[in-house]
Amino acid sequence: MPEPTTGAAGEGDPPGAARRFEPDLRGMTRINLRPIASPMPLGFYTVAIGSVIVGCFQLGVFEDGARRAVGLTILPAFVLQLLVAVLAFGARDVVAATLMACFSGLWLATSLTLVTDPPDGIRVLGVLNAVFAVFALLMASVAGRKRALWLVLGTAVPRFAVAAVANLTGADWAGVLSGLLGLLLAVVALYTAFALMLEDMRGEQVLPIGRSGPAHHAVEGDLSVQLRDLERQAGVRRTL
Repeated sequence: MPEPTTGAAGEGDPPGAARRFEPDLRGMTRINLRPIASPMPLGFYTVAIGSVIVGCFQLGVFEDGARRAVGLTILPAFVLQLLVAVLAFGARDVVAATLMACFSGLWLATSLTLVTDPPDGIRVLGVLNAVFAVFALLMASVAGRKRALWLVLGTAVPRFAVAAVANLTGADWAGVLSGLLGLLLAVVALYTAFALMLEDMRGEQVLPIGRSGPAHHAVEGDLSVQLRDLERQAGVRRTL
């Protein structure tokens, strides 16, 4: 059966050659889904653990020589959150993936600074914390429909903003307040992780996490809702 042709010759084609168009492939199209478990509980647990360790350090729970031990303890958080970010990108959750990737970089920078103790490293870390606080604020402005994620971001903004003040000024009150906010961030992240794990295990929402809009429909909607606008999703549409 001859291939369908129409139109004038394209640039670079031999003289007289007709431009070729793809046939309608909709009848032959198949979409294969590769479901993965949600990586977000792991991501939030990692935020909680790292926040507890750093918060306790800022509150003076550890001895003065514990800086290196704290840095080594939070180093695995870099690996875990990087893994979460990769899986979240594969799940097409750009907000969660971007947040977890940036958290991963933050843990790595904090760990290396605490372990190696470079000149003026704490002040440099203060600038990083300030930039991360601004980033978390911007992320919170677009994550309103994912209330659990928004709550974590809403707690992270003041925590890292105060941490920046503590690093840049060396004020004792800022260090103590940053440690307390770090523990609060850990509580919020732990709750969110536990709620998501229960939901995944039981197949229904057990603890409220405040989904709304598309995030709510993605979990509560039927198959017709799940397939809405499928042709525009990454991997289905022609270009990104």
